[in-house]
Amino acid sequence: MFFTYLRRELRRRRKAALVVASGLALGIALVIVVSSVSAGMGQAQDKVLQSLYGLGTDMTVTKAEAPAGTTGGNTRPKFQFGAKGSGDDSKQSSDRVTVQGFQTLSSATVGKVGEQSGVSSAVGGLSLNVLKVDGQFKRGEFKQRSGGGSATGRPGAGGGAPQGEVQGGGANFDVDSYTVYGTDVAHLGIGPLTSSKITSGRTFTSAESNAKVAVVDASYAKKKKLKTGSTVTVKSVKYKIVGVATPDSGDAAANLYLPLKQAQTLAGAKDKVTTVYVKATGSQQISGVKAAIQKNVPGTTVTTSADLADTVSGSLSTASNLATNVGTWLSVAVLIAAFLVAGLLTSSAVSRRVREFGTLKALGWKSGRVTRQVVGEALVNGLLGGVIGIALGLAGAYIVTAISPTLSASVGSTGGGAQGGLGGGGFGGGMRAGFGGGKQAASKALDIALTAPVSVSTIGIAVALAVAGGLIAGGFGGWRAARLRPADALRRVE
Repeated sequence: MFFTYLRRELRRRRKAALVVASGLALGIALVIVVSSVSAGMGQAQDKVLQSLYGLGTDMTVTKAEAPAGTTGGNTRPKFQFGAKGSGDDSKQSSDRVTVQGFQTLSSATVGKVGEQSGVSSAVGGLSLNVLKVDGQFKRGEFKQRSGGGSATGRPGAGGGAPQGEVQGGGANFDVDSYTVYGTDVAHLGIGPLTSSKITSGRTFTSAESNAKVAVVDASYAKKKKLKTGSTVTVKSVKYKIVGVATPDSGDAAANLYLPLKQAQTLAGAKDKVTTVYVKATGSQQISGVKAAIQKNVPGTTVTTSADLADTVSGSLSTASNLATNVGTWLSVAVLIAAFLVAGLLTSSAVSRRVREFGTLKALGWKSGRVTRQVVGEALVNGLLGGVIGIALGLAGAYIVTAISPTLSASVGSTGGGAQGGLGGGGFGGGMRAGFGGGKQAASKALDIALTAPVSVSTIGIAVALAVAGGLIAGGFGGWRAARLRPADALRRVE
Protein backbone atom coordinates (compact mmCIF):
# COMPACT_ATOMS: atom_id res chain seq x y z
CA MET A 1 0.00 0.00 0.00
CA PHE A 2 2.80 2.43 0.96
CA PHE A 3 4.75 2.02 -2.29
CA THR A 4 1.60 1.94 -4.45
CA TYR A 5 0.36 5.21 -3.01
CA LEU A 6 3.89 6.66 -3.21
CA ARG A 7 4.22 5.79 -6.90
CA ARG A 8 0.80 7.17 -7.72
CA GLU A 9 1.39 10.47 -5.93
CA LEU A 10 4.81 11.01 -7.51
CA ARG A 11 3.39 10.35 -10.97
CA ARG A 12 0.50 12.71 -10.31
CA ARG A 13 2.86 15.50 -9.14
CA ARG A 14 5.65 15.07 -11.64
CA LYS A 15 6.29 18.77 -12.16
CA ALA A 16 6.51 19.56 -8.45
CA ALA A 17 8.79 16.56 -7.88
CA LEU A 18 11.04 17.63 -10.76
CA VAL A 19 11.33 21.18 -9.36
CA VAL A 20 12.39 19.87 -5.94
CA ALA A 21 14.80 17.35 -7.49
CA SER A 22 16.33 19.99 -9.80
CA GLY A 23 17.06 22.34 -6.91
CA LEU A 24 18.84 19.60 -4.99
CA ALA A 25 20.63 18.46 -8.16
CA LEU A 26 22.13 21.91 -8.71
CA GLY A 27 23.63 22.02 -5.23
CA ILE A 28 24.93 18.44 -5.43
CA ALA A 29 26.46 18.99 -8.88
CA LEU A 30 28.27 22.10 -7.65
CA VAL A 31 29.66 20.17 -4.68
CA ILE A 32 30.97 17.42 -7.00
CA VAL A 33 32.62 19.89 -9.39
CA VAL A 34 34.22 21.92 -6.59
CA SER A 35 35.41 18.76 -4.81
CA SER A 36 36.87 17.26 -7.98
CA VAL A 37 38.59 20.53 -8.95
CA SER A 38 40.02 20.82 -5.44
CA ALA A 39 41.30 17.25 -5.74
CA GLY A 40 42.87 18.18 -9.08
CA MET A 41 44.53 21.18 -7.41
CA GLY A 42 45.96 18.87 -4.79
CA GLN A 43 47.31 16.50 -7.43
CA ALA A 44 48.82 19.41 -9.37
CA GLN A 45 50.49 20.67 -6.22
CA ASP A 46 51.77 17.17 -5.47
CA LYS A 47 53.37 17.09 -8.93
CA VAL A 48 55.17 20.34 -8.19
CA LEU A 49 56.39 19.13 -4.80
CA GLN A 50 57.21 15.66 -6.13
CA SER A 51 59.64 17.07 -8.67
CA LEU A 52 61.29 19.02 -5.85
CA TYR A 53 61.09 16.54 -3.03
CA GLY A 54 61.25 13.08 -4.46
CA LEU A 55 58.91 10.19 -3.81
CA GLY A 56 59.05 8.59 -0.41
CA THR A 57 60.40 11.70 1.30
CA ASP A 58 58.38 13.29 4.10
CA MET A 59 60.86 15.96 5.17
CA THR A 60 64.41 17.22 4.73
CA VAL A 61 67.00 18.35 7.25
CA THR A 62 69.45 21.05 6.14
CA LYS A 63 71.69 23.75 7.57
CA ALA A 64 71.20 27.23 6.19
CA GLU A 65 73.98 28.66 4.09
CA ALA A 66 76.34 30.99 5.96
CA PRO A 67 76.21 34.66 4.92
CA ALA A 68 78.77 35.72 2.35
CA GLY A 69 81.99 36.95 3.86
CA THR A 70 81.75 34.78 6.98
CA THR A 71 83.56 31.57 7.69
CA GLY A 72 81.99 28.86 5.64
CA GLY A 73 80.14 31.35 3.46
CA ASN A 74 80.40 31.89 -0.26
CA THR A 75 83.79 32.65 -1.71
CA ARG A 76 84.45 34.16 -5.07
CA PRO A 77 85.25 31.64 -7.81
CA LYS A 78 88.95 31.28 -8.53
CA PHE A 79 90.49 29.65 -11.56
CA GLN A 80 94.19 28.99 -12.01
CA PHE A 81 95.80 28.10 -15.34
CA GLY A 82 99.42 26.99 -15.55
CA ALA A 83 101.77 27.29 -18.52
CA LYS A 84 101.52 24.41 -20.94
CA GLY A 85 104.49 23.93 -23.29
CA SER A 86 106.08 26.55 -25.51
CA GLY A 87 103.65 26.48 -28.44
CA ASP A 88 101.81 29.47 -29.70
CA ASP A 89 98.42 28.22 -28.45
CA SER A 90 97.66 26.89 -24.98
CA LYS A 91 94.39 25.06 -24.35
CA GLN A 92 93.11 25.32 -20.79
CA SER A 93 90.27 23.71 -18.87
CA SER A 94 89.30 23.99 -15.25
CA ASP A 95 86.34 22.82 -13.16
CA ARG A 96 85.25 24.53 -9.98
CA VAL A 97 83.12 22.19 -7.85
CA THR A 98 81.26 23.84 -4.98
CA VAL A 99 78.65 22.78 -2.49
CA GLN A 100 75.32 24.21 -3.54
CA GLY A 101 72.74 25.94 -1.41
CA PHE A 102 73.53 24.91 2.15
CA GLN A 103 76.29 24.50 4.66
CA THR A 104 77.40 20.93 4.94
CA LEU A 105 76.39 18.58 7.71
CA SER A 106 78.44 15.75 9.10
CA SER A 107 77.47 12.32 7.81
CA ALA A 108 76.96 11.41 11.49
CA THR A 109 73.90 13.69 11.41
CA VAL A 110 72.18 11.16 9.15
CA GLY A 111 72.49 8.49 11.80
CA LYS A 112 71.38 10.87 14.54
CA VAL A 113 68.29 11.84 12.59
CA GLY A 114 67.53 8.20 11.87
CA GLU A 115 67.53 7.45 15.61
CA GLN A 116 64.64 9.84 16.30
CA SER A 117 61.30 8.35 17.27
CA GLY A 118 58.93 8.02 14.33
CA VAL A 119 61.67 7.98 11.67
CA SER A 120 61.47 5.07 9.28
CA SER A 121 64.67 5.87 7.37
CA ALA A 122 67.09 8.73 6.81
CA VAL A 123 69.47 9.18 3.87
CA GLY A 124 72.08 11.84 3.17
CA GLY A 125 72.74 13.58 -0.13
CA LEU A 126 75.24 16.14 -1.41
CA SER A 127 74.26 18.85 -3.89
CA LEU A 128 77.04 20.38 -5.96
CA ASN A 129 77.43 23.01 -8.62
CA VAL A 130 80.14 22.63 -11.26
CA LEU A 131 81.40 25.70 -13.09
CA LYS A 132 83.52 24.63 -16.04
CA VAL A 133 85.79 27.05 -17.89
CA ASP A 134 87.20 25.67 -21.12
CA GLY A 135 89.13 27.44 -23.88
CA GLN A 136 92.55 28.58 -25.00
CA PHE A 137 95.01 31.41 -24.91
CA LYS A 138 96.65 32.56 -28.13
CA ARG A 139 100.07 34.17 -28.03
CA GLY A 140 100.38 37.55 -29.71
CA GLU A 141 103.17 38.46 -32.17
CA PHE A 142 105.41 41.52 -32.02
CA LYS A 143 105.36 43.46 -35.29
CA GLN A 144 108.28 45.90 -35.76
CA ARG A 145 107.56 49.14 -37.52
CA SER A 146 109.52 49.85 -40.68
CA GLY A 147 112.59 51.99 -40.05
CA GLY A 148 112.28 51.56 -36.32
CA GLY A 149 114.55 49.84 -33.87
CA SER A 150 118.28 49.16 -34.17
CA ALA A 151 120.41 48.33 -37.11
CA THR A 152 120.25 44.68 -36.22
CA GLY A 153 116.48 44.72 -36.40
CA ARG A 154 116.19 43.37 -32.85
CA PRO A 155 114.04 45.25 -30.42
CA GLY A 156 116.12 47.02 -27.84
CA ALA A 157 119.43 46.30 -29.53
CA GLY A 158 121.99 49.04 -29.07
CA GLY A 159 119.99 50.48 -26.19
CA GLY A 160 117.14 51.82 -28.35
CA ALA A 161 113.49 51.27 -27.44
CA PRO A 162 111.62 48.73 -29.61
CA GLN A 163 109.53 50.38 -32.28
CA GLY A 164 106.46 48.24 -32.96
CA GLU A 165 103.38 46.64 -31.40
CA VAL A 166 101.98 43.26 -30.38
CA GLN A 167 99.30 42.06 -32.77
CA GLY A 168 96.86 39.16 -32.50
CA GLY A 169 96.62 36.89 -29.49
CA GLY A 170 93.98 36.92 -26.75
CA ALA A 171 91.77 34.35 -25.11
CA ASN A 172 88.58 32.51 -26.04
CA PHE A 173 86.84 30.67 -23.20
CA ASP A 174 83.48 28.97 -22.84
CA VAL A 175 81.78 28.84 -19.42
CA ASP A 176 79.33 26.05 -18.57
CA SER A 177 77.45 25.49 -15.33
CA TYR A 178 75.60 22.33 -14.30
CA THR A 179 74.46 20.60 -11.15
CA VAL A 180 75.64 17.33 -9.67
CA TYR A 181 73.88 15.39 -6.96
CA GLY A 182 75.61 12.79 -4.81
CA THR A 183 73.16 10.06 -3.85
CA ASP A 184 73.47 7.19 -1.40
CA VAL A 185 73.30 4.21 -3.76
CA ALA A 186 72.44 1.89 -0.88
CA HIS A 187 69.15 3.73 -0.27
CA LEU A 188 67.65 4.70 -3.62
CA GLY A 189 64.07 4.70 -2.34
CA ILE A 190 64.38 8.21 -0.88
CA GLY A 191 65.56 11.45 -2.40
CA PRO A 192 65.27 13.51 -5.58
CA LEU A 193 66.32 10.73 -7.95
CA THR A 194 63.11 8.88 -7.09
CA SER A 195 61.07 11.60 -8.81
CA SER A 196 62.64 10.53 -12.13
CA LYS A 197 62.17 7.34 -14.12
CA ILE A 198 65.06 5.49 -15.70
CA THR A 199 64.20 5.49 -19.41
CA SER A 200 67.50 4.15 -20.71
CA GLY A 201 70.08 1.91 -19.11
CA ARG A 202 69.83 1.33 -15.37
CA THR A 203 70.14 3.04 -12.03
CA PHE A 204 72.93 2.58 -9.49
CA THR A 205 73.54 -0.69 -7.65
CA SER A 206 74.45 -1.00 -3.98
CA ALA A 207 77.92 -2.26 -5.00
CA GLU A 208 78.70 1.06 -6.74
CA SER A 209 79.05 3.16 -3.58
CA ASN A 210 82.40 4.54 -4.79
CA ALA A 211 82.35 3.60 -8.48
CA LYS A 212 83.01 6.06 -11.30
CA VAL A 213 79.52 5.78 -12.78
CA ALA A 214 76.79 8.33 -13.35
CA VAL A 215 73.10 8.72 -14.19
CA VAL A 216 72.31 11.71 -16.39
CA ASP A 217 69.11 13.72 -16.69
CA ALA A 218 67.36 13.21 -20.06
CA SER A 219 67.23 16.92 -20.95
CA TYR A 220 70.89 17.45 -20.10
CA ALA A 221 71.84 14.30 -22.00
CA LYS A 222 70.05 15.60 -25.09
CA LYS A 223 71.71 18.99 -24.78
CA LYS A 224 75.19 17.51 -24.43
CA LYS A 225 74.54 14.56 -26.77
CA LEU A 226 75.14 12.00 -24.05
CA LYS A 227 73.72 8.49 -23.83
CA THR A 228 74.13 5.26 -21.95
CA GLY A 229 77.74 4.13 -22.31
CA SER A 230 79.10 7.65 -22.87
CA THR A 231 81.59 9.23 -20.51
CA VAL A 232 81.46 12.60 -18.82
CA THR A 233 84.45 14.29 -17.18
CA VAL A 234 84.19 16.23 -13.95
CA LYS A 235 87.36 17.75 -12.52
CA SER A 236 89.55 15.47 -14.68
CA VAL A 237 87.69 12.34 -13.49
CA LYS A 238 85.86 10.33 -16.13
CA TYR A 239 82.49 8.80 -15.25
CA LYS A 240 80.65 6.22 -17.32
CA ILE A 241 76.95 6.93 -17.85
CA VAL A 242 74.96 3.84 -16.87
CA GLY A 243 71.46 5.33 -17.17
CA VAL A 244 69.33 8.21 -18.38
CA ALA A 245 66.62 9.50 -16.02
CA THR A 246 63.48 11.36 -17.12
CA PRO A 247 61.63 13.34 -14.43
CA ASP A 248 57.99 12.44 -13.88
CA SER A 249 57.06 16.13 -13.97
CA GLY A 250 58.88 19.43 -14.28
CA ASP A 251 62.65 19.69 -14.23
CA ALA A 252 65.10 17.18 -12.81
CA ALA A 253 66.64 17.67 -9.39
CA ALA A 254 70.11 17.70 -10.96
CA ASN A 255 71.80 17.36 -14.33
CA LEU A 256 74.09 14.56 -13.20
CA TYR A 257 73.82 12.00 -10.40
CA LEU A 258 76.90 10.38 -8.86
CA PRO A 259 77.50 7.99 -5.96
CA LEU A 260 77.72 10.00 -2.74
CA LYS A 261 81.35 9.15 -2.01
CA GLN A 262 82.43 10.28 -5.46
CA ALA A 263 80.58 13.58 -5.05
CA GLN A 264 82.23 14.09 -1.66
CA THR A 265 85.65 13.48 -3.17
CA LEU A 266 85.06 15.95 -6.02
CA ALA A 267 84.01 18.70 -3.61
CA GLY A 268 86.64 17.94 -1.00
CA ALA A 269 83.80 17.35 1.45
CA LYS A 270 84.64 13.96 2.93
CA ASP A 271 81.88 12.57 5.17
CA LYS A 272 79.72 15.63 4.48
CA VAL A 273 76.17 16.02 3.19
CA THR A 274 73.99 19.01 2.42
CA THR A 275 70.60 17.37 2.90
CA VAL A 276 69.18 14.56 5.00
CA TYR A 277 66.04 13.05 3.47
CA VAL A 278 63.68 11.62 6.08
CA LYS A 279 60.84 9.11 5.79
CA ALA A 280 58.43 8.94 8.73
CA THR A 281 56.76 5.73 9.87
CA GLY A 282 53.38 7.29 9.09
CA SER A 283 51.82 10.54 7.97
CA GLN A 284 50.51 11.15 11.48
CA GLN A 285 54.06 11.18 12.87
CA ILE A 286 55.44 13.88 10.55
CA SER A 287 54.82 16.84 12.85
CA GLY A 288 56.15 14.91 15.86
CA VAL A 289 59.27 13.84 13.97
CA LYS A 290 59.89 17.41 12.86
CA ALA A 291 59.67 18.65 16.46
CA ALA A 292 61.98 15.88 17.70
CA ILE A 293 64.65 16.63 15.07
CA GLN A 294 64.53 20.36 15.77
CA LYS A 295 64.98 19.64 19.46
CA ASN A 296 67.63 16.93 19.33
CA VAL A 297 69.62 18.04 16.25
CA PRO A 298 70.22 21.75 16.88
CA GLY A 299 71.36 24.15 14.19
CA THR A 300 69.35 22.48 11.45
CA THR A 301 66.28 23.44 9.45
CA VAL A 302 63.54 20.82 9.06
CA THR A 303 61.25 21.28 6.07
CA THR A 304 58.18 19.17 5.37
CA SER A 305 56.16 18.92 2.20
CA ALA A 306 53.47 20.99 3.94
CA ASP A 307 56.01 23.78 4.42
CA LEU A 308 56.84 23.65 0.72
CA ALA A 309 53.16 23.65 -0.20
CA ASP A 310 52.79 27.00 1.55
CA THR A 311 55.35 28.51 -0.83
CA VAL A 312 53.55 27.52 -4.03
CA SER A 313 52.44 30.63 -5.86
CA GLY A 314 51.18 31.52 -9.32
CA SER A 315 47.86 30.72 -10.96
CA LEU A 316 47.84 27.26 -9.31
CA SER A 317 47.85 28.87 -5.87
CA THR A 318 45.21 31.41 -6.89
CA ALA A 319 42.93 28.76 -8.35
CA SER A 320 43.47 26.54 -5.34
CA ASN A 321 42.47 29.34 -2.98
CA LEU A 322 39.37 30.04 -5.06
CA ALA A 323 38.38 26.38 -5.10
CA THR A 324 39.02 26.03 -1.38
CA ASN A 325 37.45 29.24 -0.15
CA VAL A 326 35.00 30.71 -2.67
CA GLY A 327 34.03 27.36 -4.16
CA THR A 328 33.45 25.70 -0.81
CA TRP A 329 31.37 28.51 0.62
CA LEU A 330 29.43 28.81 -2.64
CA SER A 331 28.66 25.09 -2.51
CA VAL A 332 27.52 25.35 1.10
CA ALA A 333 25.32 28.36 0.31
CA VAL A 334 23.73 26.67 -2.69
CA LEU A 335 23.11 23.48 -0.71
CA ILE A 336 21.47 25.36 2.15
CA ALA A 337 19.31 27.25 -0.32
CA ALA A 338 18.41 24.02 -2.14
CA PHE A 339 17.48 22.27 1.11
CA LEU A 340 15.34 25.20 2.25
CA VAL A 341 13.59 25.49 -1.11
CA ALA A 342 12.94 21.74 -1.16
CA GLY A 343 11.57 21.90 2.36
CA LEU A 344 9.35 24.89 1.64
CA LEU A 345 8.04 23.37 -1.59
CA THR A 346 7.25 20.11 0.18
CA SER A 347 5.55 21.97 3.01
CA SER A 348 3.57 23.99 0.48
CA ALA A 349 2.56 20.81 -1.28
CA VAL A 350 1.29 19.43 2.02
CA SER A 351 -0.83 22.53 2.57
CA ARG A 352 -2.42 21.98 -0.83
CA ARG A 353 -3.18 18.37 0.09
CA VAL A 354 -4.98 19.14 3.34
CA ARG A 355 -8.26 17.59 2.16
CA GLU A 356 -6.42 14.49 0.95
CA PHE A 357 -4.61 13.92 4.24
CA GLY A 358 -7.75 14.72 6.22
CA THR A 359 -9.63 12.06 4.29
CA LEU A 360 -6.82 9.56 4.89
CA LYS A 361 -6.88 10.28 8.61
CA ALA A 362 -10.66 9.90 8.65
CA LEU A 363 -10.18 6.51 7.03
CA GLY A 364 -7.90 5.44 9.85
CA TRP A 365 -4.41 6.57 8.88
CA LYS A 366 -2.36 7.52 11.89
CA SER A 367 -0.32 10.74 11.94
CA GLY A 368 2.87 8.71 11.83
CA ARG A 369 1.77 6.93 8.66
CA VAL A 370 0.91 10.22 6.98
CA THR A 371 4.28 11.62 8.02
CA ARG A 372 6.09 8.56 6.66
CA GLN A 373 4.24 8.95 3.37
CA VAL A 374 5.33 12.58 3.02
CA VAL A 375 8.91 11.79 4.04
CA GLY A 376 8.98 8.88 1.56
CA GLU A 377 7.91 11.12 -1.29
CA ALA A 378 10.49 13.75 -0.32
CA LEU A 379 13.19 11.09 -0.02
CA VAL A 380 12.48 9.83 -3.53
CA ASN A 381 12.66 13.41 -4.79
CA GLY A 382 16.01 13.78 -3.03
CA LEU A 383 17.39 10.58 -4.57
CA LEU A 384 16.16 11.69 -7.98
CA GLY A 385 17.93 15.00 -7.41
CA GLY A 386 21.02 13.07 -6.37
CA VAL A 387 21.04 11.07 -9.61
CA ILE A 388 20.61 14.21 -11.71
CA GLY A 389 23.19 16.08 -9.61
CA ILE A 390 25.76 13.28 -9.92
CA ALA A 391 25.25 13.20 -13.67
CA LEU A 392 25.69 16.98 -13.93
CA GLY A 393 28.69 16.92 -11.60
CA LEU A 394 30.41 14.15 -13.57
CA ALA A 395 29.75 16.06 -16.79
CA GLY A 396 31.26 19.23 -15.29
CA ALA A 397 34.33 17.35 -14.04
CA TYR A 398 34.76 15.70 -17.44
CA ILE A 399 34.62 19.09 -19.17
CA VAL A 400 37.32 20.48 -16.86
CA THR A 401 39.53 17.45 -17.49
CA ALA A 402 38.92 17.60 -21.26
CA ILE A 403 39.84 21.27 -21.41
CA SER A 404 42.81 20.74 -19.04
CA PRO A 405 43.55 24.40 -18.36
CA THR A 406 47.25 25.00 -17.76
CA LEU A 407 48.20 26.51 -14.42
CA SER A 408 51.59 27.91 -13.55
CA ALA A 409 53.25 27.18 -10.24
CA SER A 410 56.32 28.75 -8.71
CA VAL A 411 57.99 27.52 -5.55
CA GLY A 412 60.30 29.83 -3.62
CA SER A 413 62.38 29.45 -0.49
CA THR A 414 60.59 28.76 2.78
CA GLY A 415 62.82 30.77 5.05
CA GLY A 416 64.98 29.36 7.76
CA GLY A 417 68.16 30.72 6.32
CA ALA A 418 69.52 32.03 3.10
CA GLN A 419 67.95 29.26 1.10
CA GLY A 420 65.41 27.86 3.52
CA GLY A 421 63.97 24.49 2.84
CA LEU A 422 64.39 24.51 -0.90
CA GLY A 423 67.64 25.94 -2.09
CA GLY A 424 69.73 23.73 -4.21
CA GLY A 425 69.95 20.76 -1.95
CA GLY A 426 68.88 18.48 -4.70
CA PHE A 427 65.74 20.47 -5.46
CA GLY A 428 65.48 21.49 -9.03
CA GLY A 429 69.03 22.49 -9.69
CA GLY A 430 67.83 26.03 -9.97
CA MET A 431 70.90 27.71 -8.49
CA ARG A 432 73.88 28.66 -10.57
CA ALA A 433 77.11 30.13 -9.33
CA GLY A 434 78.52 33.03 -11.31
CA PHE A 435 81.87 34.72 -11.37
CA GLY A 436 80.58 37.06 -8.69
CA GLY A 437 80.12 34.14 -6.35
CA GLY A 438 76.49 34.95 -5.55
CA LYS A 439 73.63 32.52 -5.81
CA GLN A 440 70.22 33.37 -7.09
CA ALA A 441 67.19 32.91 -4.92
CA ALA A 442 65.90 29.37 -5.08
CA SER A 443 62.80 29.03 -7.18
CA LYS A 444 61.19 26.59 -9.54
CA ALA A 445 58.48 27.30 -12.09
CA LEU A 446 56.29 24.63 -13.65
CA ASP A 447 53.26 24.48 -15.90
CA ILE A 448 50.68 21.94 -14.73
CA ALA A 449 47.61 20.74 -16.62
CA LEU A 450 44.59 20.80 -14.31
CA THR A 451 42.35 17.74 -14.09
CA ALA A 452 39.21 17.13 -12.06
CA PRO A 453 39.24 13.53 -10.80
CA VAL A 454 36.03 12.29 -9.17
CA SER A 455 36.58 9.84 -6.34
CA VAL A 456 34.21 7.26 -4.88
CA SER A 457 34.10 9.28 -1.67
CA THR A 458 32.84 12.29 -3.62
CA ILE A 459 30.01 10.19 -5.08
CA GLY A 460 29.28 8.94 -1.56
CA ILE A 461 29.04 12.53 -0.32
CA ALA A 462 26.65 13.33 -3.16
CA VAL A 463 24.38 10.41 -2.25
CA ALA A 464 24.47 11.44 1.42
CA LEU A 465 23.54 14.99 0.48
CA ALA A 466 20.67 13.71 -1.65
CA VAL A 467 19.33 11.63 1.24
CA ALA A 468 19.82 14.53 3.65
CA GLY A 469 17.98 16.89 1.31
CA GLY A 470 15.08 14.47 1.04
CA LEU A 471 14.91 13.98 4.80
CA ILE A 472 15.02 17.73 5.46
CA ALA A 473 12.28 18.39 2.93
CA GLY A 474 10.26 15.47 4.27
CA GLY A 475 10.74 16.70 7.79
CA PHE A 476 9.19 20.06 6.92
CA GLY A 477 6.21 18.49 5.18
CA GLY A 478 5.79 15.65 7.67
CA TRP A 479 5.68 18.05 10.61
CA ARG A 480 3.00 20.04 8.82
CA ALA A 481 0.99 16.95 7.92
CA ALA A 482 1.17 15.51 11.46
CA ARG A 483 -0.55 18.62 12.86
CA LEU A 484 -3.63 18.23 10.67
CA ARG A 485 -6.88 17.18 12.35
CA PRO A 486 -9.43 15.27 10.22
CA ALA A 487 -12.34 17.50 11.15
CA ASP A 488 -10.45 20.71 10.27
CA ALA A 489 -9.07 19.24 7.10
CA LEU A 490 -12.44 18.06 5.84
CA ARG A 491 -13.97 21.52 6.33
CA ARG A 492 -11.44 22.98 3.84
CA VAL A 493 -11.85 22.75 0.10
CA GLU A 494 -8.70 21.96 -1.87
